[in-house]
Amino acid sequence: MDNIKLTQLSHGGGCGCKIAPSVLQAILADSKEKMLFPNLLVGTETSDDAAVYQLNDEQAIVATTDFFMPIVDDAYDFGRIAATNALSDIYAMGARPIMALAIVGMPVNVLPVATIRDILRGGEAVCHAAGIPIAGGHSIDAPEPIYGLVALGVVHPKQLKRNSDAQAGDVLILGKGLGVGILAQAMKKDLLDEQGYQALIASTTQLNHIGGELATQDSVHALTDVTGFGLLGHLLEMCQGAGLTAELDITAIPVIHAARPFAEQGIGPGAIERNLISFGDKVDFSPQIAHWQQRLLADPQTSGGLLVAVSANAADEVLQRFKQAGFDYAAKIGSLHQGPARISVR
Repeated sequence: MDNIKLTQLSHGGGCGCKIAPSVLQAILADSKEKMLFPNLLVGTETSDDAAVYQLNDEQAIVATTDFFMPIVDDAYDFGRIAATNALSDIYAMGARPIMALAIVGMPVNVLPVATIRDILRGGEAVCHAAGIPIAGGHSIDAPEPIYGLVALGVVHPKQLKRNSDAQAGDVLILGKGLGVGILAQAMKKDLLDEQGYQALIASTTQLNHIGGELATQDSVHALTDVTGFGLLGHLLEMCQGAGLTAELDITAIPVIHAARPFAEQGIGPGAIERNLISFGDKVDFSPQIAHWQQRLLADPQTSGGLLVAVSANAADEVLQRFKQAGFDYAAKIGSLHQGPARISVR
């Protein structure tokens, strides 16, 4: 029992478990909210990171849920990653988390109680670091390990950062390096050394708390986080919501150092291809963009970085704030312009 690898108990892991964007769109096509709720500031209409409901002139509650199957074998690390990922959606709305509920599904006849407890302990550690309690939750006996959180936060309605409020001329800043899905796949193939594993853990357990700080800046127009649909998928959601075209500079996009050799070898999860099939027709790649670079931009990021659309005159200041907060990979990666909802990669 002690030698059980969590990733071998599930058919997918991390945000790579997400249903492909095209399939999800088909599933949800007829389920848009029909009733009008004036206080519902953000619902399903723009595929934003969380729902937002205004309580009064100064407070809105932000609610989200996120859970998945193991992306790593270490139980404590799995719990930390899942909790960090769930809280990211609160920060991506410019909000401050206030509490969480645990979502737990475990094969109780397969996993030792101590292992399940370590998963929960990892989630508790992250919530403690974020300054919030896990105040309850729900658990079931499931065939595959599943863990995550319902996360609740608060934000001033005027400081809410939607993914659809980007403006033409904005500069795009990405807070973390890409390559999480690639590193996880390399680990499954027993190709990842200890240094590479620590790089994976460092990225996926770094709280995107800076989102709450950026909410106070009027020059920051839009926020989202890059997760299961990869950089291209989540940027395309931003473009569709704002009615803009994005231009990316492939040389500026940060990549986790340990992930690049595996990316160049074509190693990565199957979700990369699903993502590219789903939205590849809305992305224009210059001829010099290598195939591995195209795949990297569609790599599903578990607990990925914030993607920020900020006025050009404030971009350097925002980037500096990322650096000061410990986001070493943060970089300006492109810009937004008038035009159809497409992405151009040069």
